Amino acid sequence: MIISFEEVSVVCRRVERHELALWIERRWVRPHHAGAGWTFSDIDIARIELICDLRHDMDVNDEAMSVVLSLLDNVHGLRRRLTRLATAIGRLPPESREALADHLRRLEEAPAAPGGDPPDGAIDTGYSPIS
Repeated sequence: MIISFEEVSVVCRRVERHELALWIERRWVRPHHAGAGWTFSDIDIARIELICDLRHDMDVNDEAMSVVLSLLDNVHGLRRRLTRLATAIGRLPPESREALADHLRRLEEAPAAPGGDPPDGAIDTGYSPIS
């Protein structure tokens, strides 16, 4: 569904037009700009609802909102990449999938030395996984 700027406040009752204009200016919401104005997709509407939830229900302030949205965007981007990776791995021949699984197991079992290089070509992010 594609809706106009004017229709957003009907669909999302918790957002005022001036707020939405500010959110677009801050790039919290990125609708498509058509010749006659902004148009919003279902994804845009979901993001507006999310921002309303964060602001009104969780009291996330303007300074924190950019950080929160950026982190959420990163999580969603990583999930998309992992889905594509899982699809690609699923299309590999069985012996390649088994070799990859063995290699991953070895990486997980070999701890990096404190202050040293990560094991066997792994990327060291500086953070430990949460257990």
